[in-house]
Amino acid sequence: MTSPAPVERPEREIRTTAPVKLWFCPNEALAPAIAAVLASRWLDEQEQETAGRFLFDRDRRQYLVAHALVRRVLALESGIPEAEAVLWRSSRGRPFLRKPVEGLPRGGRELDFNLSHAGGYNLLGVVRRHRIGVDVERLDRDGRGFDSIVESFAPEEIAWVAAAAPGRARDRRILRLWTLKEAYAKARGLGLGLSFDSFAFTLAEDKGVLAFRPPDDEPPGRWRFAELEPEPDVLVAVTVMTGSDEQVVLDLHHGFPWSRDAPRREPLPPSVGAP
Repeated sequence: MTSPAPVERPEREIRTTAPVKLWFCPNEALAPAIAAVLASRWLDEQEQETAGRFLFDRDRRQYLVAHALVRRVLALESGIPEAEAVLWRSSRGRPFLRKPVEGLPRGGRELDFNLSHAGGYNLLGVVRRHRIGVDVERLDRDGRGFDSIVESFAPEEIAWVAAAAPGRARDRRILRLWTLKEAYAKARGLGLGLSFDSFAFTLAEDKGVLAFRPPDDEPPGRWRFAELEPEPDVLVAVTVMTGSDEQVVLDLHHGFPWSRDAPRREPLPPSVGAP
C-alpha cells in the first residue's frame, strides 16, 4: 500500500511595503539666516510664538531647523505645500498631519511622522502605514542626570547597565536603552504617560534588539526596532509598527532635504518577542 502524497501547504505571502523614511539633519546643514527665512514663511502662528520664547540662540536655532525640516519633508511626502500643512497635537502632545478628506495629493490616506532633536541634531521619521517613533541622543551629552534615567528602567535593564564598566561603556548602554524607550513611548503616543519600567529591552553587545517585553496592555510582536549611528557617537533609535507579513526597509537621508538624493538603505530588523 502506497503512502498518500504529502499535502503541500502554501507559503505565507510576504508583502513588500513602502520604506520607513528617516531624515538625519545636523543644524549645520541649514545656515541660521536661511533657517530663519524658511521659518518665517513656513511655520504657523503657534510655532512662531514658540520660537520667539527661547532665551538662547542655540535653542531657537534647533527649534527652527527641526520644524523647517518637518514641513519640508511632509511637503515632499504628502504633496501639501510647506506653509499649508496643518499640524495638530494629541492631548499628550504628539503631532499629526491633518489630512485632506479626499486624501493626500501624493496618494494614500495614511501618513505618520515623528520628530526628535538633541544637541544640534534633528531626526524625523515618516511611514505610510501604522505608527513610528524616533529618538536621537549624543553620547557626549552632559552625564548629569544619568542616575535618574537608570532608575526609571526595568530591573533587568538596570542589571545590564550595572554590568558595564563605569564611563563610556556604561553611558552607551544607558543611552541605547533610553533612546529605544523614548522611541517606543512616542510611537504609542503616550510619552511620559508610559512608565519606563513597565517594559524592557534585551540588547546585543554592540547593536540590535534581541528581545522585547512589552507592557501588560500590549500584545507581543507588533513592533520592530532599529538602532543606528549616523555619525560617530550620535545614537538613533527607531520604533515602527508593522504587520508580521511585511518586508520593510529603512531609507536614511542625511542633511536638509533640498532634493531627493539617494538614501542609504538597509533592512528593518524583524519583530522580537519576550526573552
